[in-house]
Amino acid sequence: MKKKVKRTVPKKKKKAASKKKKRKIHHRRKFKKIERVPTGIKNFDRLIEGGFEKNSTNLLVGSSGSGKTVFSVQFLIEGIKRGEKCLLVSFEEQKEALYENMAELGFDLEKYEKEGKFFFIEHTPEKVKRMLEEGGGEIETIVLSKNISRIVIDSATSFILLFDKELEKKEAALSLFNLLKGWNCTSLLISEENPLEERHSSRVLDLEADSIILMYFIKGKKERERYIEILKMRGTNHSLKAHRYVIRKGGIVVSKSPSKMPIKK
Repeated sequence: MKKKVKRTVPKKKKKAASKKKKRKIHHRRKFKKIERVPTGIKNFDRLIEGGFEKNSTNLLVGSSGSGKTVFSVQFLIEGIKRGEKCLLVSFEEQKEALYENMAELGFDLEKYEKEGKFFFIEHTPEKVKRMLEEGGGEIETIVLSKNISRIVIDSATSFILLFDKELEKKEAALSLFNLLKGWNCTSLLISEENPLEERHSSRVLDLEADSIILMYFIKGKKERERYIEILKMRGTNHSLKAHRYVIRKGGIVVSKSPSKMPIKK
């Protein structure tokens, strides 16, 4: 009977195997799974791999009537449902009018505010400009003291229009985005512009935003129709097609199937 010979791995091969293992571990760390923040928009999160990237800054672009405010409020309410505290900073819409409009869709913002889960700040764009100069101001105090995790700014366009020169706009946008990222919040900035037309004030915001979502309100054959499209979203294998959506009791519902818009962009 032959004697079994114990095989040994040469030292060089052992070292090589060890290095290979380390490289695999490094590879796993480098490509760790992105943590997602669900938006609460029915059928929309399936188009963006489950939601926004946590602590990202996102730009929502749309014309009047497209449903930008509804989208943003749904995003905040989804956070509240998940035990988060949320903040809406408005430059244009008054608190009472907003609460009434959202109540018609079934969103009781007044109730959430009384419970200390939702916070509303009515600011002028000039105040936000001073906030950047002060390094945070009143908004930062609320964000840090109340442990805010989701923020909506309505609208970022009003703020950017305070600046005349292109360089000033870029610097202001960069300062705003850096401030938001420093608070470790997932943010949604609203831009009041028609995505079918050349967008001027949003251009400086586009470069800094982690994602850009376009909301269309287009005249169809019989009536106006709404479509949503993800222009970009970093680190996300998102849908490249437009999807129709409706606004009803309970908010926005996006179609699961893509649709062809009635006019060319």
